[in-house]
Amino acid sequence: MIPFSVLDLSPVTAGGSVAQSLRNTLDLARHAEEWGYRRYWLAEHHGMPGIASAATAVVIGHVAAGTTRIRVGAGGIMLPNHSPLVVAEQFGTLEALFPGRIDLGLGRAPGSDQITARALRRNLATDPDEFPRDVLELMGYLAPSPPPNQITAIPGVGSDVPLWILGSSLFGAHVAAALGLPFAFASHFAPAMLSEAIDVYRRGFRPGRLPQPYLMLGFNIFAADSDDEAHLLASSAQQAFVNLRSGRPGQLPPPLKDYESQLHPQARAMLADVLACSAIGSEATVRARVADFIARTRPDELMITSQIFSHEARLSSYRIAAAVRDSLQSA
Repeated sequence: MIPFSVLDLSPVTAGGSVAQSLRNTLDLARHAEEWGYRRYWLAEHHGMPGIASAATAVVIGHVAAGTTRIRVGAGGIMLPNHSPLVVAEQFGTLEALFPGRIDLGLGRAPGSDQITARALRRNLATDPDEFPRDVLELMGYLAPSPPPNQITAIPGVGSDVPLWILGSSLFGAHVAAALGLPFAFASHFAPAMLSEAIDVYRRGFRPGRLPQPYLMLGFNIFAADSDDEAHLLASSAQQAFVNLRSGRPGQLPPPLKDYESQLHPQARAMLADVLACSAIGSEATVRARVADFIARTRPDELMITSQIFSHEARLSSYRIAAAVRDSLQSA
């Protein structure tokens, strides 16, 4: 069975609050654990009115403390924003608190605009080798003993938290392959280079932390009792993407009937590209779309995200996705 996992952007809905969003995140995590999802990841974004997970390590602790079995992690920590030592201390602490349940996905993008990025780390490296060097430094801090001339991360040293490389282009695929690490591709919002990135990762993989490649792909699922209802639910995420690409990021808007038909053709084309790796519909419709995606890409795991306005509808979508997973396994 291909495992399914959850990527939660901890959406702040229009008229809602960060506090409610974080309560919803924990509730979804508890349901995901019950429904057999393998891991529950949260993403680092800054200056985004519609995302509540900026302090990602803190939210991971919140979710891990409220669950018992599901792996919890970062999808991901944007390493250019942080000192590798600080990340090692944070995730070494999480691993000490929740042994064997913490994942650390690492991204190269700032997860914000350039002004916010400067405020976070105050210096923006332009050297393309800086990210791989930071990854290696972080790996050293988490290893059983630090390399010569490197200080010891306490907590961190010996924790051996599993590292993942995240990517939406070929750069991350090359890094993950060269270091022998698992690779998670952001096909849920940046599918353009998906096929090429898979090929780069699998062909270039050198055994390291892993003896063979392990590929996880992002995938959007908007599932409901009917295709029409699912398309209505998906309109919240569609509006959010259009607003973001128009320079107007905001809270996740309520669904809007026939939203796509109201858009300019250029905006419709943009949505078709951005959300190409998506399944929108009833359980049967979603099953067919997911089965086709798995057959084409052969991932080792799927990371499911569902940006849906209503918390109850979002829970239902993940429940249906779990049923799709189980039915595909039975088939």
